[in-house]
Amino acid sequence: MNPFAFARADSVGVALATVTQAPNARFIAGGTNILDLMKDDVERPETLIDINALPLRSIEVRNGELFIGALARMSDVAAHADVRRTFPMIAIALEESASPQLRNMASMGGNVLQRTRCPYFRDPATPCNKRNPGSGCGAIGGYNRMQAVLGTSSHCIAAHASDVAVAFAALDASLHLAHAGGTREVKLTEFYREPGATPQHENVLAPGELIVAISVPALAYGTHSTYLKARGRAQYEFALASAAVALDVRDGTVRAARIALGGVGTVPWRAREAEKVLVGRPAGRASYEHAADLALRGARGQGENDFKIPLVKRVVVRALETVSA
Repeated sequence: MNPFAFARADSVGVALATVTQAPNARFIAGGTNILDLMKDDVERPETLIDINALPLRSIEVRNGELFIGALARMSDVAAHADVRRTFPMIAIALEESASPQLRNMASMGGNVLQRTRCPYFRDPATPCNKRNPGSGCGAIGGYNRMQAVLGTSSHCIAAHASDVAVAFAALDASLHLAHAGGTREVKLTEFYREPGATPQHENVLAPGELIVAISVPALAYGTHSTYLKARGRAQYEFALASAAVALDVRDGTVRAARIALGGVGTVPWRAREAEKVLVGRPAGRASYEHAADLALRGARGQGENDFKIPLVKRVVVRALETVSA
């Protein structure tokens, strides 16, 4: 790990001023991702700015809309009664993430910003276009069991790691960003960037910007939602395939649906075509299987991860059956 300076900020204004003035600076909250990357010699910040004193830990539901401060801990959000009642898929996704110790430390803003767990990205001795643009993608033709099958390119197939970001994608969540000139709001589904020819650009966060909150708009049928995750072991494992779904079913017919996929996309993958095809159809396996097929249209395996395509289809169907039971 390279030497670095350390600073503390007690307000958003101080944090933004410090990151603007400090060379190659990074914010740190729980530190569950940035410190690992520094130890692996992937990230080399010259300054870390501790933002834990910022007043960004609130969790509240107002008129059905959920507001989460960026520094709220994952475990606190998962345990919050209003979150569990109004948007159970968020609570489940958080509980399915990491270990209890990490959930007690990790911030919500940090979670949605976490970087891929691709082993080539995390090993500076191997080629990775995301870490070292132009060096190649070691996962293409290499070990790629955990990698993405949707949103990939010839430059990168790294899967996005966050569970709760998948739930946020399904729920049309937005990120609230602060910068020296003010604030802006970005839909989470528009925040992440597919790799294309520039996989090093993972999102639209500008230099010097800070995530201050996450908001989830009211959704009447959000109570009828779940997050289902398939993984290689029962605890502390990243998704092989996952689905965040919500369904509005009345008189045996699907009136509205939300579906997002995790573990299989280079970004949290919103399956809008699958959502649309469900509307007006009978709530049942045949409809759900058709929707799952559409959700995976265009999916492309790389050999070792081919199994993810049929797996995530089954996960989608099971999740939809669960919320419509």
